[in-house]
Amino acid sequence: MIDTQQDTILIVDDIPTNIKVLLDFLHYSNFSVSVAKNGESALKKSQEELPQLILLDVMMPGIDGFETCRRLKANPKTKDIPVIFMTALSDVVDKVKGLQVGAVDYITKPFQHEEVLARINVHLELRKTQLKLVQQEKMSSLGQLVAGVAHEINNPVNFIEGNLHYAAQYIEQLLNLLHLYEVYTCDSIPEIQDYSQQIELDFIKQDLCKLLSSMTVGTERIQEIVRSLRIFSRLDEAERKSVNLHDGIDSTLMILSSRLKQTQNYPEIEVVKQYGNLPLVECYAGLINQVFMNILTNAIDAIQSFVKEKGQIRITTELTPDEKSVLIRIADNGVGISEDVKQKIFDQFFTTKPVGNGTGLGLAIAYSIVVEKHGGSLTCHSKLKEGTEFIITLPLYSNPEN
Repeated sequence: MIDTQQDTILIVDDIPTNIKVLLDFLHYSNFSVSVAKNGESALKKSQEELPQLILLDVMMPGIDGFETCRRLKANPKTKDIPVIFMTALSDVVDKVKGLQVGAVDYITKPFQHEEVLARINVHLELRKTQLKLVQQEKMSSLGQLVAGVAHEINNPVNFIEGNLHYAAQYIEQLLNLLHLYEVYTCDSIPEIQDYSQQIELDFIKQDLCKLLSSMTVGTERIQEIVRSLRIFSRLDEAERKSVNLHDGIDSTLMILSSRLKQTQNYPEIEVVKQYGNLPLVECYAGLINQVFMNILTNAIDAIQSFVKEKGQIRITTELTPDEKSVLIRIADNGVGISEDVKQKIFDQFFTTKPVGNGTGLGLAIAYSIVVEKHGGSLTCHSKLKEGTEFIITLPLYSNPEN
């Protein structure tokens, strides 16, 4: 599948002729373009739309380009957007000032289309490369952390699990021996009778077996968590492998389990799994787990910001009719997404969350993994206040990345 997403550019200029020239040229070059005619409007639009690049005129009424750029870079939500200044000025001092306030480049008027396109593409690619490197480092660190925690937990748990079996045998033997003592000596030794009553020996004998059973169940639960951590920590695997996608979903849910429970501030979230009979899927398992993590985290956030009673996430998997791909549907009964926001959810750095609570990278990365890395598709169906459904389509045998 071809990635049809357009790179978004904001033009900031007060001269209609300049705007028309750039608009026509950039639209022809398959960019999505919006316009602001002064610095104040640019600051507002950039925060609302989060374009991937800004072309900013230096000389404008009101606040000039330098001050506009300075404010853009001071805002945590817009500070990472590359800014290219547009100017007829050739003074080196002005160029240095522009770079000092945070611009990444200059283009000069009158515009040379080839130069404008070349500079825009260079900085868009640099930004995308930076995004990938940051995300790869982030997920690699997470993978190492998860794998390390799983390893550290696994060793003592295996030690406990191995010894519980023998502990049960030894305790059974000791209880049998104690029974013999009771039969042959307790009636004749008052001190033993008194102490047995004092410590409630009959209760201890009954409860000891229950304690061992509870410890065994707890150990099995920890081992299950460790297995889930190991499945999820496939993030550093460099090769495609045939995997069970249900294992990846389950391991992700296990890691998120604490967020699904009811708290004082948030409702319980029920997870309904309707798994089809899927074959193994050839994919980068760790990356697909990352997709599940990003989508499920967003679903939890959407429910916690809207649902007052019981939330629900429904996960459905099935083969496509041609049996060449699998469908994974993840639906929630959260706040939903408006039509204008839905058009931008896969854009890099676009987020509706407050500053500090979201980077705008999660769904962009998920889209890149599914579409570019695996040749699949990622779509979204949603209505405001009615919930959201993401549909992932993955071919059983992915074509190598181009």
